[in-house]
Amino acid sequence: MSSTKSSLAALTLGAIGVVYGDIGTSVLYAMKEVFGSGHVPFTPENVYGILSIFFWTLTTIVSVKYVVLVLRADNHGEGGLVAMLALASQSVKDKPQLRKVLLMVGIFGTCLFYGDGVITPAISVLSAVEGLEIISPTFKKSVIPLTLVILFVLFWVQKRGTAGIGKFFGPITLVWFGAIAVLGVSHIVQRPEILFAISPHYALMFMWNEPGTTFIILGAVVLCVTGGEALYADMGHFGKKPIRLAWFSVVMPCLVLNYFGQGALLLAEPEAVKNPFYMMAPDWALLPLVGLATMATVIASQALISGAFSVTKQVIQLGYLPRLQVLHTSETDTGQIYMPFVNWGLFVAIVMAVVMFKSSSNLAAAYGIAVCTDMLITTVLTFFVIRYAWKLPLVLCIGATGFFFLVDLAFWASNLLKLFDGGWFPLLIGAAVFTLMLTWNDGRRLLNESLRSDALRLTDFLEAVFIAPPTRVEGTAVFLTAETGAVPNALLHNLKHNKILHQRNLFVTVRSHEVPRLDADQRLEVTPLGNDCWQVIVNYGFKDNPDLPSALATIEGEGYKLDPMMTSYFLSRDIVIPTIGGGMATWREKLFAQMHHNASAAAEFLNLPTNAVVELGSKIEI
Repeated sequence: MSSTKSSLAALTLGAIGVVYGDIGTSVLYAMKEVFGSGHVPFTPENVYGILSIFFWTLTTIVSVKYVVLVLRADNHGEGGLVAMLALASQSVKDKPQLRKVLLMVGIFGTCLFYGDGVITPAISVLSAVEGLEIISPTFKKSVIPLTLVILFVLFWVQKRGTAGIGKFFGPITLVWFGAIAVLGVSHIVQRPEILFAISPHYALMFMWNEPGTTFIILGAVVLCVTGGEALYADMGHFGKKPIRLAWFSVVMPCLVLNYFGQGALLLAEPEAVKNPFYMMAPDWALLPLVGLATMATVIASQALISGAFSVTKQVIQLGYLPRLQVLHTSETDTGQIYMPFVNWGLFVAIVMAVVMFKSSSNLAAAYGIAVCTDMLITTVLTFFVIRYAWKLPLVLCIGATGFFFLVDLAFWASNLLKLFDGGWFPLLIGAAVFTLMLTWNDGRRLLNESLRSDALRLTDFLEAVFIAPPTRVEGTAVFLTAETGAVPNALLHNLKHNKILHQRNLFVTVRSHEVPRLDADQRLEVTPLGNDCWQVIVNYGFKDNPDLPSALATIEGEGYKLDPMMTSYFLSRDIVIPTIGGGMATWREKLFAQMHHNASAAAEFLNLPTNAVVELGSKIEI
């Protein structure tokens, strides 16, 4: 019993540090942006109305939608938009057209994650460093350079892994939540009447009296739920109970206390509207608070960067991106990975965002469209899961998701007003990634069709080869091929140039499935082909860690045991030539050819020993 309690406490602390770092730092800028927009006249009644809207937005979107409803839609214990997409697409697999549409919608939502991944670290760290301007206006010129230095250090240390600093995430973020709660209480005790804003009638009165203004400011109000998607995305790491316990026992109470403390401050000192969070603190606490806020925003950014690595790896295994280089930063935790291309790609985009927008207020104009679109997509996918996977009555499904759909739609529509003020930036990033994903997926399909049309049947070929077999050498050859039953180009080149055949030959196809993980007994499908040759299919879920040598080492009941020192891996290094009048536009075929040319990390992705890989090339037209 004590062990269970200890584990729950540790997981809850971890959830506070990783899951809630983003939403925990929203107090830095959310209230400031609502009143700083100039659309809300500064009156006590409006302060009550805005606070009430904040409270019920947190309650409706985070507490009810994500914590109560969406966390129930787990895919074998895993969460996130990719897991939800796989769950929804599997639930309608008997409806191919609908399934195709859901896949496109879900993949687009996943692409928008990268847009959010650029804006969130930029606005979080920048808003924290801007606290220096409250200490002294002379620090204003140092805000952007210092922000860029902090971000560079953050991305530079990614290659060292998060194991060393991860254990500090929870305690530091817990201190952060304690600090913002204390700040809020210190002002609430001076104006305790502000607590009446919990009543929903203040929000309803504001919306009734100012419907147009309400619609406009929803684009700023959504800032208070930044990171809400992380609740669902990190379910596989911590579980439902710790995430729910952390939210209701620590995170939400501390956020509410701070927001209401900011409201109390604004009632007493209207001039504090320029930066209500930092002006809550006494002068002696400003510098330590800036330091603590910077650490909290770095932690929030770290969680998002790690999430980008994880999502990219999942999308690769679903077949929508080439196999990029994946480096494991922990000997015990396979989930801790580092992807150099993704890391520095994000950094460059974040630097562009900071330099282009220059302030957290300007970045707030860019934030919202991507995250609201993701929220809307999550709601749509949830409907198909509870309707077709859980088989719940249609009326109940519409009632359960229809309300949240309308709420998400209102926030999304409001954020469209910010499209030309910066909202285009995350959409542009998402659209670029979406184009890359679709191009890779379509290109691989066309390439496989081309290979199938020209390929020789493996069984017939081997039968002909063993009529007059070439020289057999000791060891095992592993030929990786995308299509089962077809002769790999690497085998043809090996016979042509080396004029040998290994004693044992495995023709291996790696397949990814729309489930998070597969059990060990589902990993391999082995078919004997005779003459010490086998057709092997290795199955992985999108959350599994591909480790081909370890998977093949389990084939001991087929007449031999794999010896790593006597095993050679053969990869076909195909040169793709775009053709006119193919299945894609010419520019997309050229883009795919370039992606295919640069995708040289199959060995690292499949955990192959790179010194044992032989690359043999051939030209293929699509």
